[in-house]
Amino acid sequence: MKGRKLPAIIITAVIVLIVVLNTFYTISESEQGIITQFGKPIGGAITKAGLHVKAPFIHALHRFEKRILIWDGSADQIPTAGKKYIWLDATARWKIIDPLLFYQSVGNITGAQTRLDDIIDSAARDVISSHLLIEAVRNSNQIMEKAPVDPEEGEEVETVLERIEMGREELTKNMLSIARELVPQYGIELLDVQMKRVNYIEDVRKKVYERMNSERQRIASKYRSEGEGKRAEIVGMKERELNRIYSEAYKRSQEIKGEADAKATKIYAAAYKLDPEFYSFLKTLDIYKSSIGGNSRAILTTDSDIYRYLKTSRIR
Repeated sequence: MKGRKLPAIIITAVIVLIVVLNTFYTISESEQGIITQFGKPIGGAITKAGLHVKAPFIHALHRFEKRILIWDGSADQIPTAGKKYIWLDATARWKIIDPLLFYQSVGNITGAQTRLDDIIDSAARDVISSHLLIEAVRNSNQIMEKAPVDPEEGEEVETVLERIEMGREELTKNMLSIARELVPQYGIELLDVQMKRVNYIEDVRKKVYERMNSERQRIASKYRSEGEGKRAEIVGMKERELNRIYSEAYKRSQEIKGEADAKATKIYAAAYKLDPEFYSFLKTLDIYKSSIGGNSRAILTTDSDIYRYLKTSRIR
């Protein structure tokens, strides 16, 4: 009898184990779920982490992420308001806020990604097609705001071809606003939308590069013009300063020479008063030295003052 009871006990234990495993289940902190009975949801969403109970075999548990999820769409070709086509690659962050509605509307993550493809791509297309290409590429008028000053007019000069009214950041906010209004019906909350990559189609790329080059050339030209003006101003200040220094130095040198000449004249006058005859003799010798050289000839009359000392000198 004991041999016959052992298989029955084992079968009973296995059945009990299967029933227990299908009755008790756990929900982690990063999960949420719903219970369905023959494919139809019963009860509300299960969001509290821990151990829970359900009817075995009749009820089925469907788990959903509670964490933030990433949507990454494919690049789409979109026309701008200026009829220029660009490739736009966008990304978004979202999460499930109503598991029951989520299950009833899209079923699973794959279905949600498909809905987001349609919603976000449509929102991006609406926004991009309503604005110029420059709005999707540049975020501000920073280059214009830092434009150089025209030295003749004294005013900032226009350096960009098109002025940005909204910019890339505002366009992404508009995309998020449009898409966010449509996703709650799927039990989803859209947290953020960003342009991951913006690229030009081949026909537009060359024209855009030429336009960018032309714009930068204009900006560089304005900065060079401003630099030349500053350079001319600095050179002019340098010349004025040098002229002032030279003028003051010349004035001071003339003052010093005048003072020296005055002192020399004073010394000569004092020496003349001490012995006029000797002073006259020395000055006459200076004249002989400066006017009569080795190959010089002087024709003098006998009554010349210069000849006076020669007549009176004794030749030994």
